Amino acid sequence: MKIRIKDNSIRFRLTQSEVLELGENGIISSFTQFVDRPFIYAIERTDDEVLSAIFIENRIVLKMPKPMVEDFVSTDRVGFDGQTGEIKLLVEKDFVCIDNTEEDQSDNYPNPNIKC
Repeated sequence: MKIRIKDNSIRFRLTQSEVLELGENGIISSFTQFVDRPFIYAIERTDDEVLSAIFIENRIVLKMPKPMVEDFVSTDRVGFDGQTGEIKLLVEKDFVCIDNTEEDQSDNYPNPNIKC
């Protein structure tokens, strides 16, 4: 899972296996280890009606309603957006990059803009 934070927006990008894990387990999480503690970012399936997020201590949790998770897993839908206060939220499937990159993209979704 990747996150991108810019000003008041947070974008989560998930690979194919991460989307499946979210559908099966209702939660996915990852972290970046800093010197004194980890920075944790997670997505949790909830019974809420809207996409939202919380930040407590060193942890960001995107709360994704169960119907959104089910749609995300079972359809070609690319993503969902929402807002928590001033923070804009986006969760989307991670596609293979068009430009050359050294990062492993073997689990990313096929990019619809690449003609094979």
